[in-house]
Amino acid sequence: MNNVTLNNGVQMPILGFGVFQIPDEETQTAVEAALAAGYRHLDTAASYGNEAAVGAAIKASGIAREDLFITTKLWIQHAPTGNVQDDTKRSFDNSLNRLGLDYLDLYLIHQPLGDYYSEWRAMQELNREGLVRAIGVSNFHPDRLVDLIDHNEIAPAVNQIETHPFHQRAADQELMRERGVQIESWGPFAEGKNNLFTDPLLSAIAEEHGKSVAQVVLRWLIQRDVVVIPKSVRAERMAQNLDVFSFALTDEQMGRIAALDTGASLFFDHRDPAMVSWLGGRRFN
Repeated sequence: MNNVTLNNGVQMPILGFGVFQIPDEETQTAVEAALAAGYRHLDTAASYGNEAAVGAAIKASGIAREDLFITTKLWIQHAPTGNVQDDTKRSFDNSLNRLGLDYLDLYLIHQPLGDYYSEWRAMQELNREGLVRAIGVSNFHPDRLVDLIDHNEIAPAVNQIETHPFHQRAADQELMRERGVQIESWGPFAEGKNNLFTDPLLSAIAEEHGKSVAQVVLRWLIQRDVVVIPKSVRAERMAQNLDVFSFALTDEQMGRIAALDTGASLFFDHRDPAMVSWLGGRRFN
């Protein structure tokens, strides 16, 4: 497995396994299958409701903790129900307990909403205490990312954002590269939107390599140095998604895929007031 080096020297596998939208009752089986297939990088979140199942799969696998890279995410902490920094640490402890772990490899602020500056100060302390090896953010647009970097001691190691052939985030990635932040893709297959799996251009490139469209998309992201966490509950697809290091896309093929970029989200905009209000009203610990 290829790794990327984060801004604090931590090694992060460029390809992992995500569990977003896998029902809690199916998660342990799916993660056990992913680990058996060879995945060592797992991504979950408090808001997914399946951290305990991920932890059960890790325990059942018998794989040494140091051979795994585990990410989870902090949901929006809400003042005035409590001190946000204390609530952040309490939420971290809850996630760690559900996962059955002594430390995390990566802890992310899930949404750029609420008092995320207090959350970040608490996460910096968790990092200094050795409870999490790297800290980062998710869904941060460039302006908020730069502001967070400029006013804190530790810069985020990762920003996990929607990234796929129809929303490629090239300018965002360049800004992150300049600031030492690793881009990570969520929704690499756009959840099948815009008929991604039957797209004529992607299908033609897949045929040229004797690969699937999914493999081409993953390879395209990896060649752009984007960390990616595809999800599947089917063992054969898990194995297929791992088999993307035996071929390479040409510069011409990379350019053809670049032409698919629409420059817009296929899901929602975190700067939309209605979405901000909806996300802010959800509660997880």
